Amino acid sequence: MLSLEQRLSVYPRLRYMGSKHRLGARLGEVFAELPPGPAVDAFSGSGVVSYVLKAAGRPVVANDQLAFAAAVTEALVANDEARLSEHDVARICSGNRDGRDFIQSTFDGLYFPHADHAFLDAAHSQLATLPRPKRALAIGALCLAAAWKQPRGVFTITTPRYDDGRRQLRMSLRELFVEAVAAFNAAVIAGPPCRAVQGDVFAIDPAPYALAYLDPPYAPPRDDTDYIKRYHFLEGLATYWRDQEIMWETRTRKLRKRPTPFASKRSAADALDRTFDHFRRSAIVLSYGSNAALGVDTLETLLRRHKRRVLRVEIPNSYGFGTHAAAVRRTATEYVLVAP
Repeated sequence: MLSLEQRLSVYPRLRYMGSKHRLGARLGEVFAELPPGPAVDAFSGSGVVSYVLKAAGRPVVANDQLAFAAAVTEALVANDEARLSEHDVARICSGNRDGRDFIQSTFDGLYFPHADHAFLDAAHSQLATLPRPKRALAIGALCLAAAWKQPRGVFTITTPRYDDGRRQLRMSLRELFVEAVAAFNAAVIAGPPCRAVQGDVFAIDPAPYALAYLDPPYAPPRDDTDYIKRYHFLEGLATYWRDQEIMWETRTRKLRKRPTPFASKRSAADALDRTFDHFRRSAIVLSYGSNAALGVDTLETLLRRHKRRVLRVEIPNSYGFGTHAAAVRRTATEYVLVAP
């Protein structure tokens, strides 16, 4: 039987702001000390914590407001057995079924060469031929391939000035997609019944869950935690830009910002207080970084308004600027507050 560390070693590494990939095994130890029962990962992001919960045998609902995050958890958390076959990959890479060219025309000269944009249009034209679990795998693999090829994995820049020397920057998106499919296929595991949903945290019915894992956007002292600004291309790619509001006046063709009270230091405390109240009947595990505007003492005070006991776990962590060997890294502490 594979250990949790072995399972996590094959989970696709999307360079996602705030990803808990490095902390997954330690969080698994925290969850193991709490009462059994269904869990909700209310801000699932990269999906790695939902995957940890599933691998440990807990039914889990993975929720996120972003479509591409929900596609990843549909592929790797809700899905128990479907994988993309060589025939499926060949079909996705077989050409454009309907002549669509939205990506080519919208992002011409930005991000990727014309042939890569054309591949993304063509690949999307084939997705309707796939059943739903395989479609989620394909969308996840397309997003992973695009993130691999984009310097730093974010779409706030349109030039290669952050070229970190990775081989993926020299490969075609078609080649990267084939590699990404292999990564997603390798990570599919059987487990208890799980679901992936896309929505607001306060729309979740808290009643069924013995455990609520909360990893909201951190309210920073400076800058922001605007995921749409950084990953708008992936969000558009997951939906083929349907029902997305493009800011055409911007160089990066970014999507309209989706404000969240968790990301502002003026509103984060109230948003967290309401979230703790929402899940007060569940065991709560909160992840929060020391590099945020709200201090851990404030977080504990808020959580104690709704839970009798709060245990603090401190885990050293680092956040990288780039992925190459010379990348500048900022050391921080990940606070995990556990309230049974």
